[in-house]
Amino acid sequence: MTEKYNFDEIVSRHGTDSVKWDLAKDDVLPMWVADMDFKTAPEITKAIVEKVSQGVFGYGLVPANFFDAIIHWWKEIHQFSIKKDWILPGPGMIPTLSAILRTFVKPEENIIIQPPVYNHFYNFFENCEFGVVENNLIYNNGTYEIDFNDLELKASDSKAKVLLLCNPHNPVGRVWKRNELEKIAEICAKHQVMVVSDEIHADLVYEGHQHIPFASVAENYNLESVTCGSPCKTFNLAGLPISYVISQNVGILNKIHKTFEIQETSYPNPIAATALIAAYQKGNNWLEELKIYLSENYQYLSEFIKENIPEIKVLPLEGTYLVWLDCQSLNKTSDDLSKILLEDEKLWVNSGTMYGKAGEGFLRINIGCTKANLADGLNRLKNFYDKIPKT
Repeated sequence: MTEKYNFDEIVSRHGTDSVKWDLAKDDVLPMWVADMDFKTAPEITKAIVEKVSQGVFGYGLVPANFFDAIIHWWKEIHQFSIKKDWILPGPGMIPTLSAILRTFVKPEENIIIQPPVYNHFYNFFENCEFGVVENNLIYNNGTYEIDFNDLELKASDSKAKVLLLCNPHNPVGRVWKRNELEKIAEICAKHQVMVVSDEIHADLVYEGHQHIPFASVAENYNLESVTCGSPCKTFNLAGLPISYVISQNVGILNKIHKTFEIQETSYPNPIAATALIAAYQKGNNWLEELKIYLSENYQYLSEFIKENIPEIKVLPLEGTYLVWLDCQSLNKTSDDLSKILLEDEKLWVNSGTMYGKAGEGFLRINIGCTKANLADGLNRLKNFYDKIPKT
């Protein structure tokens, strides 16, 4: 494929009110939050500029081709056919997940999660006072598996109402296989536990792996479920939050829509809707080049660490641009490691315990950056390692 897009371009984000870069002081290199340093696809920028150039920013309807674009994308990229009335627009992934949980879970009921898992899942429980039950993933031979026996046990509790699934899984980088998702569906259908599948990283899946929409599995079971999607991670649009919910059960979508209305979040931002349409209609070539670039970054990181920091194990990256590092051999807590790296080497990465106690001994590093910044970050990691007394 002839390269069309320049992912090596250095884009200065200092002074742009960037969470990632403007919170980083004193020459700190931020490789933490899931925010890439690449310009989005120019096809998206062009569509946004055209929309803004109208100069009128009144109340907007959801464009008809909003639904067409989503239907096209899921058919083209994920080989899953959906219909317009299966889709509910949302205001962004976090408020959408929050609305779904508020709709179907009472404060005295429990939500099952699978740590180590996306840290905002824990925020839901604190903010909404839901009960949380942890079905910890099993770390086995350098990768993660679902503990189905434990999931069966946790789902059998009558207070368990929802399994909050991360598919693909952040931070461990797993892309769940069909047989794994079918086992989840079987267990949750048996115990009448609803599945809410966060699929914001669905498009960022690498060669040899395939994203399986949970909705495509759930249709074969007597199971309540919703699948949540968004272009924001794929196309680096976190500052233009938008999302959508997919379900064949129109009654479920209507209940969620009612919660959106209570929260006054039932209409997506018109600029964000424009970005979604452009992304899903014209962004695939950009995405394919992005995945090649990210794969090269992952390969570079893996080889660098193997050669220079052999005590750290790099876990396989099946999906996302967030690499999970096993640092248990360094005999330091995750919090201590991240603190030392930030203070001594000016390298900002995430402590594994952000994602639950099951993340102890691990770090998460973001490779959604230029090769130059990745090399800089890895050299800072090596500088830290070289200072550790060796036995």
